[in-house]
Amino acid sequence: MPYGPDDVVRRLAAACRTGDVQAVLDPDVVAVCDSGGRVPAPTLPLHGAAEVAWLLQALLPGNDVTIAGVNGRPGLVLHRAGRAIAVIAVTGDHDHVTALWVVLNPAKLRAWHR
Repeated sequence: MPYGPDDVVRRLAAACRTGDVQAVLDPDVVAVCDSGGRVPAPTLPLHGAAEVAWLLQALLPGNDVTIAGVNGRPGLVLHRAGRAIAVIAVTGDHDHVTALWVVLNPAKLRAWHR
């Protein structure tokens, strides 16, 4: 039986913790970053499992990964020392993540700090 969107987010969170994120990503996954020009981030959308896995693996070291409601659906929040580093809205189709919207803009993350 295919996984639902909530299951895909849980699988992505687990994969972030183990380092095997590419296995959860659809081959045609797309990720868009919103850094507001305030932190280094790709300015164009990333396409494909390898590019999106690279982005996630660059964001993960030193951060705690938690599941939280993002835009009314399950998503991920990356925290370091109680401060939100990224909030990730996740879209899934069947067993894989098909799209990520990664908010890195510090001005937009204030409400996410613990």
